[in-house]
Amino acid sequence: MRRTIWLGGAAALAMASITSVASAADHLDSPAVKKDAAADITDVYAWSEGSNMLLVLNVAPLATVDSKFSDAVQYALHLESTGAFGMPGEKHDVICTFDADQKISCWIGDKDYVTGDASNTDGLKSASGKFRVFAGLRADPFFFNLAGFQDAVSTVKGAAASLTFDGAGCPQLDANTATTIVNLLKSTNGGQGAAENFFATVNVLSIVLEVDKSLVTGGGDIVSVWGSTHQAGG
Repeated sequence: MRRTIWLGGAAALAMASITSVASAADHLDSPAVKKDAAADITDVYAWSEGSNMLLVLNVAPLATVDSKFSDAVQYALHLESTGAFGMPGEKHDVICTFDADQKISCWIGDKDYVTGDASNTDGLKSASGKFRVFAGLRADPFFFNLAGFQDAVSTVKGAAASLTFDGAGCPQLDANTATTIVNLLKSTNGGQGAAENFFATVNVLSIVLEVDKSLVTGGGDIVSVWGSTHQAGG
């Protein structure tokens, strides 16, 4: 029996309705997943276009043209559709794997299946035409002003000794201090420059799925989505 080992913190999100857009991000922060960049989830995105649902699972932060999906990892998106928030619904797992030649195999439970070379930008369609997948190198879509964040962290550390905290452990900031920190997060060079996107010139490995809604909304139009990666164990 195959054993799976959890590799990455799940990137979780919920779509308020099937027409909403939602995302979650998690870059370069866990020692466990840093050991295997191809299993390191950076982002999960979900939205709808017409009769289709679009799902994106990005992995491998700072990917290059030499980066590859792992042939020892399962890439998974977990969906649950329901008619009301907080109520249990119909679950579907989308599982994708790769072989050593980067040929992909993807399943939506037992409803549809696609396999082959998915590196063409037009994607690879299943026999039914209800499921299409692309897999390959793409620009990292996440925006993060790292320099401004580091400036804000330094400012908070410098003021830490004088901060007071409420019962929940949250720091009490006056309006001027809060405004200063917000402005640092929105800028660079200590508030003197425009915000800069650290990820503007870097790439990820992206699995992009286009799924007919009829395959994944049997429980209702509210769909929650989260992603995970799993590695085969001994």
